[in-house]
Amino acid sequence: MTLLLAEATPLTNDRSGVESLLATIRGAADSAGGELLDGQVPADRSRVFAVVEGAERELLEKALREAEVDFVDVAEVRVVGATVEEIRNHRGDANYLVEWDLPAGLTMETYLARKQEKTPLYANVPEVSFLRTYVREDMSKCLCFYDGPDEDAVRRARDAVTTPIDRLHRLDTRSPANAESE
Repeated sequence: MTLLLAEATPLTNDRSGVESLLATIRGAADSAGGELLDGQVPADRSRVFAVVEGAERELLEKALREAEVDFVDVAEVRVVGATVEEIRNHRGDANYLVEWDLPAGLTMETYLARKQEKTPLYANVPEVSFLRTYVREDMSKCLCFYDGPDEDAVRRARDAVTTPIDRLHRLDTRSPANAESE
């Protein structure tokens, strides 16, 4: 199963701009032979993080270009901490996204071993639930999703696992990205 992360910029950062972009990404994913699995939108609606299942990278990039989507990148990702089925069933559970630019030289094997070792430490911050991470196969960055009461709690959770935050986004939990695919 291939998972691809596409980061895109809406033409406008109002609700209709995001809804339009998500519908376009969903259509591009379908035409590339995939399915929009997860779409998350920061509260400022400046960007869309879309995870597409089952498409080939080149086909998705082509479909996005043909649909005139302003995308930053399309990269293969691996999901950690959840199954694809769990993601389908709990799309809207996250309310915070942490982007971490991974350090040079970090391997996937080292990352996964560290993740396994550190994950139990989230119990030290019980008000925050770690939900899932999408780690890019090129090891340039990962996106970690949380359910927590506020930014400070998410920062405490990251401190508990001694992992930095490069960018922290409160998510638009009312976003159509969290709705079921039609």
